[in-house]
Amino acid sequence: MKTSPLPTDDEQASTPAVNDNEAHHEHLHIARIAAQGDAAARKIVNELVYNIIAYHNDRFCKRFCREHKYYYVCTLPKPWGSPPNDASLCEWGNASYAWMLEDLTNPNRLLNYEGQHGARLNDYIYRIANSLPFYERWKDWRFGRKIHVPTYIQELSPQAGKVFLALRSGEAVASIAQRLGQSEPQTQALCQRIIIDLTKRNRLHLLDPPNTVSLGDLNRQDDADSGEADLPVFDMDPEQRETNQKLWREFKKLTAVEQFVLEAMLIDEQDANDVLSALAKLDIAIADGVPAQQTNRQQLYYFRRKSLAKLAQLMEEA
Repeated sequence: MKTSPLPTDDEQASTPAVNDNEAHHEHLHIARIAAQGDAAARKIVNELVYNIIAYHNDRFCKRFCREHKYYYVCTLPKPWGSPPNDASLCEWGNASYAWMLEDLTNPNRLLNYEGQHGARLNDYIYRIANSLPFYERWKDWRFGRKIHVPTYIQELSPQAGKVFLALRSGEAVASIAQRLGQSEPQTQALCQRIIIDLTKRNRLHLLDPPNTVSLGDLNRQDDADSGEADLPVFDMDPEQRETNQKLWREFKKLTAVEQFVLEAMLIDEQDANDVLSALAKLDIAIADGVPAQQTNRQQLYYFRRKSLAKLAQLMEEA
């Protein structure tokens, strides 16, 4: 089915009464056929809402970016931050845009559009995007209730996405294997690949369950002031920033297990018992001749001290 292009804002301004009525009926028609999967209509809808989504995506991402802009390359249309030259791309910008597009233009949403009081489709979408429920849905998605599985994890194997979500929920490897119909060693190997890949990219925190990430203070601060005053401010002098970037480069030279232990115990401040439980679950040994399930707290702290000493040596040699 061929669809005619919608009138531009300049064309609508030339004869307001007639063009507004025509645009209203055209938008109703476009919304209906786009909801049925018409590709041309879908393209028109995407173009209509692009500016609305781009504005909110930029605002929401930057509001909750925190220190990410110093470690990852921003993927927003107007990137910000000062990451290292070899930094990985931040996936939140693109993932957030995709989420907003799906939320605002899914078939059910388009079919609910009735054009009441002459409202055009972009007026309808604009009102939804500027509503508190939309903002809360986005935060639910962004902070863990609806999980975005990174593309590089999905590419590991057809089951990698399901294993990632199961690990995040704290499910045992044996249970995951049984549910997916795989052998336990096969599932164990995939779990280890996921852990190692996330650790190398400094994204291991994505496996943290929602109840271990405290966003209460941040959300209360955001609710108290709807402006941009809640953006975190980093008054870091150039020398300190250079030192931090150097530390990050040398940190990535550690083994995946060393990075995991240091990140878990020093950055995430997890209890030693929780770290030991994670190592045992993934069958990762840190002491020669000692199975992961028999590793004790003393051995874990010794491994942490060795890893810190190795990192300090790498910093001196850099």
